Amino acid sequence: MLFWHSQPEHYHHHQYPSTNSSYLRDVLALPIFKQEDSSLPQENETKHPPFQYVMCAATSPAVKLYDETLTYLNQGQSYEIRMLDNRKAGDIPEINGKLVKSIIRVVFHDRRLQYTEHQQLEGWKWNRPGDRLLDLDIPMSVGVIDIKTNPSQLNAVEFLWDPTKCTSAFIQVHCISTEFTPRKHGGEKGVPFRIQVDTFKQTENGEYTDHLHSASCQIKVFKPKGADRKQKTDREKMEKRTAHEKEKYQPSYDTTVLTECSPWPDTPTTFVNNSPTPAPTFTSAQHNTYSVPDSNSSSPNHQGDGTSQGSGDLHPSATIQETQQWLLKHRFSTYTRLFSNFSGADLLKLTREDLVQICGPADGIRLYNALKSRSVRPRLTIYVCQEPLRSIQLERQDAGNGDSSNGAIYVYHAIYLEEMAASEVTRKLALAFNIPLHQINQVYRQGPTGIHILVSDQMVQNFQDESCFLFTMIKAENGEGFHIILK
Repeated sequence: MLFWHSQPEHYHHHQYPSTNSSYLRDVLALPIFKQEDSSLPQENETKHPPFQYVMCAATSPAVKLYDETLTYLNQGQSYEIRMLDNRKAGDIPEINGKLVKSIIRVVFHDRRLQYTEHQQLEGWKWNRPGDRLLDLDIPMSVGVIDIKTNPSQLNAVEFLWDPTKCTSAFIQVHCISTEFTPRKHGGEKGVPFRIQVDTFKQTENGEYTDHLHSASCQIKVFKPKGADRKQKTDREKMEKRTAHEKEKYQPSYDTTVLTECSPWPDTPTTFVNNSPTPAPTFTSAQHNTYSVPDSNSSSPNHQGDGTSQGSGDLHPSATIQETQQWLLKHRFSTYTRLFSNFSGADLLKLTREDLVQICGPADGIRLYNALKSRSVRPRLTIYVCQEPLRSIQLERQDAGNGDSSNGAIYVYHAIYLEEMAASEVTRKLALAFNIPLHQINQVYRQGPTGIHILVSDQMVQNFQDESCFLFTMIKAENGEGFHIILK
């Protein structure tokens, strides 16, 4: 869960939504925020942060004097964060000559989004498979050591650094502020994010878990060059104001100093174990790195799902959280907030007309079909069995017979074709029999005199429905990979 980190000086209170008992429990579970306290000026004066983090991006001029700074960033552009040793002589002597660890995160600023962080990030992953919200530009960075990114935490990077040496971490933010607004219409106001840096020293057992310092700043992220246009618009807006009005606004600074804040809650596994889909599913956009247990699930339109249709059904007994996860898994992230209090039974009771009225005709019909588990009827079904041994006995076997003369039972897999293409036959054979796809060079069909005929799209289109095939694998001529021969 994301928590809104207040600033000691710049803090803007947001209105809470209507409360209920579970919401109040969440609020009470939040860490105590730092608040201004005019009765303790000495404490603020004597407090000296050990580090300072400065992001090399200009602040907006359209921010009122006592509000927190706002910085505009371009999506994917590298921005330098200078990691500075700010200690006075004698401060924290135990880190002299030692490394410290810093974790940089991009997180939500608004409390409304913080409470639904898991759903928001899951929805983002579905729309942007294989992408990260935050990356470190390693070639540009200076002084960073042992850089790590966790596939289950797409919004964080961590590294070690020496406070006595010049250190700069160049970050790239890939999520755009308007991606998390309910409707992405033109001119939609984007949500603000935060960049937060948490720094830790090493404990006696060698782990970097002893918290030293945290600071953050408010940002908005635009499509490439959008941040420059927004900065220019804000500057022109301020130039039109009178001198008296300008006094109410802070100047634009060339760099953004991150302001001290509460440490980030240490909950790296909060949602990892509860997630129905393992995080590594999203680490590769090019290849499926998981195995699908049944060829029924290998629809060409759902290659990235990694789940079988059987596990994709929504059951009436599903809890509200399970229903939210089901919606995200089936690409209905836009409606998670709308159905935030619906259990599985509640959602299944809705009629087709109800869903069309709620979600519109396109998504309403898609959601109705998903709830009723209406799968696309295959255009062609073939049955395939792998030959365990190449023997004379198998030569005598009738392909339509379930067993041979020695009593061996041959188990056939059903392959459902929707594209009627040779490439689909290859891919679904690989899925059904757990064969690495890149190792299959060619698929042949054995002809009447034992000749090998290359399986083409036209041949597949002329397969008879419910044809049965035995197949064997032979090593390729060049020794790399192998060919499949259908008999």
